[in-house]
Amino acid sequence: MPARLTTLVTKTKTSPANSLGLGFFLFTLVFLLRLVALSRFAGSPVSLPHGGDMAFYDAWAHRILGGALTDGHAFYALPLYAYWLAGIHAIFGAGAFTPGFLQCLADAGTALLLYKIATRLLTSAVPETFGAKATGTLCALTWALYLPAQAFSIVQMPATLGVFVFWLVVWQIIKRTAPPRFVGYFSLGLLVGVTAMGIATILVLVPLLLAALIWRWQLRNRRLALSFVILLGGVFLGTAPCWLHNYFVAHDRVFLSAHSGINFWIGNNPAATGYPSFGELRAGQAELLEDSIALAETAAGKPLPRSAVSAFWSAKARAYIASDFGGWFRLLGKKLWNFWNAFQYDDLSIVARLREQGVIFPGLRFGIIAALALAGLPWVLRSWPGARWIAAAVGLQMLSLLPVFVTERYRLAAVPGLIILGGLGIWHLWESCARGRFRTVAIYLALLGVAALLISKMPDTPALWALDPYNAGREALEAGDLTVAQQKLELAYSYVPHNAELNLALGNFWLARSDRAKARKFYRDALAAQPRHQAALNNLGVLAVEDGDYFGAHVYLQGALREDPANAKSHYLLARALLGMGNRVEARAEIVRALQLIPEQPEFIALQKELD
Repeated sequence: MPARLTTLVTKTKTSPANSLGLGFFLFTLVFLLRLVALSRFAGSPVSLPHGGDMAFYDAWAHRILGGALTDGHAFYALPLYAYWLAGIHAIFGAGAFTPGFLQCLADAGTALLLYKIATRLLTSAVPETFGAKATGTLCALTWALYLPAQAFSIVQMPATLGVFVFWLVVWQIIKRTAPPRFVGYFSLGLLVGVTAMGIATILVLVPLLLAALIWRWQLRNRRLALSFVILLGGVFLGTAPCWLHNYFVAHDRVFLSAHSGINFWIGNNPAATGYPSFGELRAGQAELLEDSIALAETAAGKPLPRSAVSAFWSAKARAYIASDFGGWFRLLGKKLWNFWNAFQYDDLSIVARLREQGVIFPGLRFGIIAALALAGLPWVLRSWPGARWIAAAVGLQMLSLLPVFVTERYRLAAVPGLIILGGLGIWHLWESCARGRFRTVAIYLALLGVAALLISKMPDTPALWALDPYNAGREALEAGDLTVAQQKLELAYSYVPHNAELNLALGNFWLARSDRAKARKFYRDALAAQPRHQAALNNLGVLAVEDGDYFGAHVYLQGALREDPANAKSHYLLARALLGMGNRVEARAEIVRALQLIPEQPEFIALQKELD
């Protein structure tokens, strides 16, 4: 055969186009799987944003659509996703399908990136083989079946988009052997900066990119300094909408969002476990932010800018660290263990709820993926130097969580890297078996057993096990499914009978069942667990007013208003209690306050007319 023809055949056999064809097939397959889950989700009650982050972003997006582009304060949550949702709703109308459709595309893109990174790492050491494509395919399909990836790709939350951008940037480091042009550095910085307005932890890629400038692309001296300045310029410009708004509209010195202080405190306080620990704060996203502002302002005795609220909570966290440095150091160890542990701490219980309702497919959890990654790590890092960038990206994502806390969605960005490391380890195991290296096989299997044993040790805190049934029961209660609500809430109660929020939910359940005695009992139990619980005080006040116990209602409602002075309904109920006690003067003052908060409420107006 002529030499030129032989060369042409060789090039054809190893052409990247063949790899692109398989990659495109995997992208399409994962996208279709996500669309099936999305179609189930969009038609289910779970898609309605009852609470948590979904409701928080949905409400924020609707305020933007209503013309409230800003509240005049520095951002107190990362704003990008809310404005993204508002833009989608403005063009395509409200609903979960269109945002989910775009997120499904991004998640399929993540699967494609896993395929391309795995095959690139394998073919960098040996000529392209069937094994490289098989390993890349295994990595992509593992991501397709990973339960949290399935869940977060369809709900209204920014996690999936952040994961895609994270690994797109890592892919740029892996695939480029020669340094990019200056516009390339700027583009990478700009992409990281824009994404940071929705997922701040992506900023950990800045040191990874700096390391790539030095060791991957081997820049030196003035070119290195100039490239890094251009990279930082892109980050700075990408985040500009946030800091420009905060500095020039809100007149507050906040770079991205001022909620970092409260997150720091949640992750570093005397009751912290390495998972979110809210203490006296309510757990819902909107409620948490409201409480953190109210408590900081109450302590200061005056309204505070958002930067001062953040500083208040950061100071509390630093005071705890200074007072118990040994305990805090052990807490860091707990967070590391939480990161690698197979226990699925999903603070919103989205994964469990979607799986129970058949929205997402059966699939894989974190434990098996982490165990395979750790078992193969010694050989992977030695055999494929490019995999060190993957390990570094995973490590940086892990380190970004140590100042705060670990949840399933926070560690989601690290999972693609663990899948790649685990896939390369499996390839090395297969090759060792084929070559008869049984000592290597035995060591690998021993390491896998040790890793699985360490990772699978479950936490012994009952509150963690109560989280999923509590969230499922509360959602069923809101949806009116009292049978499921009772089953789930009573299961959660068996784990933590003295939890204030759980007793409140059971009180609401028995009130929905028209059993006022049981409802009152659980509300009082909620107060026994948390004496200043605003919702329990308010609900007991409502029951007391309806029962004609106006003196008791007066006590409960005054307590509720101390915790939430801007609650118009509590002012209205207190006015009714005062009227029942014969105190028309104070009753009139309370109904005036209620009308100042909500001027057009019909029952408020009716009570004012009665008093007048």
